[in-house]
Amino acid sequence: MTDRPTRDEALGLVHEYTENENLRRHMYAVEAAMRAYARRFGEDEELWGVTGLIHDFDYERWPNDAHAPDEEHPSTGVAILRERGWPDEILHAVMAHADYTGVEPETRMAVALRAVDELTGFVTACALVRPTGISDLKPKSVKKKLKDKRFAAAIDREEMAACWDALGVDHTEHIQAVIDAMRGISDELGLGGSA
Repeated sequence: MTDRPTRDEALGLVHEYTENENLRRHMYAVEAAMRAYARRFGEDEELWGVTGLIHDFDYERWPNDAHAPDEEHPSTGVAILRERGWPDEILHAVMAHADYTGVEPETRMAVALRAVDELTGFVTACALVRPTGISDLKPKSVKKKLKDKRFAAAIDREEMAACWDALGVDHTEHIQAVIDAMRGISDELGLGGSA
């Protein structure tokens, strides 16, 4: 591998380790949101995009397991990336995106990854229950669904909001930024809607 991993290298790992199309789509959504935030903050779009794309590549094979914490996501994935010579800034962000690792996000990229990760999943859930998909989804609708604790109940709203706060972007702006990024690849995400 080169000093800088490419999108093709990241995509190769995603396809090698992840068969589930919905999990792949989640990684594409996170990549799109990370690229959008890199542009917004004047950061390295390729670096941020590759980090977003690769962050969950190991999840399908090594889901979280309290009985084997050293053989779970994202620790196993980070070990694979380290063996392949991936840069520390990507390894740090991938470890820090999961709060249970105890690794705090120390870079703007790591903070952004944590801030967009769960939200992309939530936006996907919101879009999937709409006949028009993501095409006309508004932050107001997402916020309404956030108040419904039964909708996408596994998502910890307080943790998600804390990650957004750390990013330093107004919540409505943040939701809109993620929607816009995902809307740009809606066909790839399967969120075009049925209408």
